[in-house]
Amino acid sequence: MTSTQHILSSLLLLLLLPLHRNILTSAADGKWDLLLSNVGISAMHMQLLNTDRVVMFDRTDFGQSNISLPNGRCRNDPNDTALTVDCTAHSVEYDVASNAIRPLMVLTDVWCSSGAVMSDGTLVQTGGFNDGDHAVRMYRPCNDNSCDWREIGNGLTQRRWYATNHILPDGREIIIGGRRQFNYEFYPKISGADSSYNLPFLVQTNDPTIENNLYPFVFLNGDGNLFIFANNRAILFNYTNRAVVRTYPTVPGGDPRSYPSSGSAVLLPLRNNVGPEVLVCGGAPRGAYVNASNGNFSAALNTCGRIRINDLNSQWVMETMPMGRVMGDMVLLPNGYVLIINGAGSGTAGWESASNPVLSPVMYRPDNAIGSRFEVQNPSSTPRLYHSTAVLLRDGRILVGGSNPHIFYDFTGVLFPTDLTLEAFSPFYFESRFANLRPRIVSPVSQIRIGYGQQLAVRFTIPSGRLNATLVAVTMVAPSFNTHSFSMNQRLLVLSGGNVVAVANSTYQVRVATPGSSNLAPPGYYLLFVVYRDIPSEGIWVRIT
Repeated sequence: MTSTQHILSSLLLLLLLPLHRNILTSAADGKWDLLLSNVGISAMHMQLLNTDRVVMFDRTDFGQSNISLPNGRCRNDPNDTALTVDCTAHSVEYDVASNAIRPLMVLTDVWCSSGAVMSDGTLVQTGGFNDGDHAVRMYRPCNDNSCDWREIGNGLTQRRWYATNHILPDGREIIIGGRRQFNYEFYPKISGADSSYNLPFLVQTNDPTIENNLYPFVFLNGDGNLFIFANNRAILFNYTNRAVVRTYPTVPGGDPRSYPSSGSAVLLPLRNNVGPEVLVCGGAPRGAYVNASNGNFSAALNTCGRIRINDLNSQWVMETMPMGRVMGDMVLLPNGYVLIINGAGSGTAGWESASNPVLSPVMYRPDNAIGSRFEVQNPSSTPRLYHSTAVLLRDGRILVGGSNPHIFYDFTGVLFPTDLTLEAFSPFYFESRFANLRPRIVSPVSQIRIGYGQQLAVRFTIPSGRLNATLVAVTMVAPSFNTHSFSMNQRLLVLSGGNVVAVANSTYQVRVATPGSSNLAPPGYYLLFVVYRDIPSEGIWVRIT
């Protein structure tokens, strides 16, 4: 063994400690690229699948979209409120590799619905409006363009409109809330008696006529309980025993943060022996929804609350963003940073209810000292207001689409026209100055299956050939279902690890431990990345079972 190999093999890779933050970036980073000028629909909902294709959809009840269904197909729905016979698509599949769109057929109205990817990679999507409010729709991904939606018309026990879904440790989905639904249910049903169950917390957080508790922020805790945030406060909920385990303080200031006040929230990167934290940012102040209905757009909130949810005396720690933002999206990046993107500087969610688009994303570095965590990024030229979306792609870019603040498609004569474009935001780690630091995973191959609590050998290369082993991390990111400023099921795990060993010129291997239980990582597909000095590799797909 060479001296270099000996040094490398003797260094313990403490991947569960905060990632090192020694990359200096300029005052404004990131690059925008227009991918497609017209995808046919406004991307109100978005989900990345393990085929590197993204399913998008909006709603069926506003008339024709801008993309036709193939082969003369038409949707015949006598219950539709706009068109009984509609030969246009309201869902599309985007192929990242070919940068191409394929129209799909949804039968019932998917407006303001929710979803999650099951352990086998199938997108199970629930609820919506009108004849879609009890529907369950399934999209099993494929590589030959043969897949499409299939629907179960009465798959839900309650109507679900503006609800939130989360994958549970046993692989089922829990579906929480929705308009005038103060309860939850599961899918798939395990017996004929599997019904809905009351959740008084949703009654307690309901503002009459305004609500402010829709699309609640839901995260699976490592103990198997659910952190549920609605309006301006949260609980830890044992869904098995139907019991509130603990109640958290109200966010300082008392302003609502969930729909239609529409802040955003994220579960910060999970590390062993480090308590989980939730970050809630932005939104509209109390009264903003009523003000907007009168044509007065209140300034969006510029604060974030951060809380360690397992502390004995959990308290919100408040931070100030560089600007206020309502209807923003928060995306976990492979290196553990959070990108805050899309949204408006004033108003609230709803038709014609916001102005002052926030064109510049903000990077949030959770391990920096408070007061030095936010960094403004280069702006887009495209407003992304109500009904915008953003998801992480396998190569580390952020796919951005949507924006339709109108009840129909309006392209002219309005301040913010309906947007059918698709963009990508490339964070700082794509810049050429970091090319010599960007890892490339050699093995395992993508689509590998892994188990819980196992050792996984990850082999990777570094272009520079020189490596500081203490600055390497391996992360796993769950692809999320994004709509209405919240990414359902979004989570990032920093895997525990051991020695980094040099195995050849510029090639290294690190052994990491896979997540210990399905409480930490529900079964299913994840993107696995090697990160060196905050520069991530392209991801590979792994399926944990």
